Amino acid sequence: MISIRKISLLFVTALFLFTNNTLAQKKPTIMILPSDNWCTQRYFTTTYINAGTKVRVSDYQRAFQEDLEIKAVIGKIGELLTDMGYSLKDCEQELKNIAVRTAEENVTQSKTSGASLSESPLDMLKKRTKSDIVINADWTIKNEGSNYIVTLILEAFDSYTSKRIATSTGSMNIVNSSITLTLEKLVMENINIFDSQMDKYFNDLKINGREIVLTIRCWDNWENDLETEYDGEELIDCIQNWLNDNTVNKSFNLTDGTENFAQFEQVRVPFYDSKNNPIDARNFANQLRKYLKAAPYEIVSKVIIRGLGEAIVVLGEK
Repeated sequence: MISIRKISLLFVTALFLFTNNTLAQKKPTIMILPSDNWCTQRYFTTTYINAGTKVRVSDYQRAFQEDLEIKAVIGKIGELLTDMGYSLKDCEQELKNIAVRTAEENVTQSKTSGASLSESPLDMLKKRTKSDIVINADWTIKNEGSNYIVTLILEAFDSYTSKRIATSTGSMNIVNSSITLTLEKLVMENINIFDSQMDKYFNDLKINGREIVLTIRCWDNWENDLETEYDGEELIDCIQNWLNDNTVNKSFNLTDGTENFAQFEQVRVPFYDSKNNPIDARNFANQLRKYLKAAPYEIVSKVIIRGLGEAIVVLGEK
């Protein structure tokens, strides 16, 4: 006869395995947007000032408020992907949340020197929503004789690297149906192959790590630089040793550098931390900041981020 203690042990073990399996199969978070081309064709654009230059960008908020098709398309994509296990970040709701903070978020300043960092509205949106994947939806309607043909293009991009990771295209005649219903049918017909492409990419990330860009810079009033030696090794070598210990499979490339600057690309960082929280560029750079603050380096530094996938560690002061 199996004792109550053994039954309890079996139950706890099964629960542990189930939880781990569930976490291992956790799908990425997604945010769905109309494509830039779609917004431009329908005049849903606006401008902002980036370092004194006017830049035209998509006005997602106005698109959601004024267009009749966008909610149907994005709603159907979100519905189907949510059923497949993805976590959906609602773009329209996030836009409402950040509307009052746009001016504040456009510029980030150093406390000490006043150095600034400009970000586009899309950068702010991606950073605030913390989505793993951005899906762009684009659709056109063409009149060919007596037929109206709707073409739908779906493209998925990694929020951290902006790499295209999935693409799906489909066309359909509008027959005894509204444009909205035809678009929903196109989404349903193309979503499975789209999901399989995203799944393949996401599984690779879980095995080989998430890719980020890490840049090391020095404030111009700092008395040291990356060639300063600590225990017989230059600081840049010490940083590379830390990267060897903290990247997945020691994967990173030093693509450019001087005594005051180093840029590491294709830095593969763990996908989750010990608490199963996603690791982004800021998390990773902050770990390096804490490492350099301790002995023997005792270097004060500041972490500046550009979106989810790029971080700059500036050495010498906050």
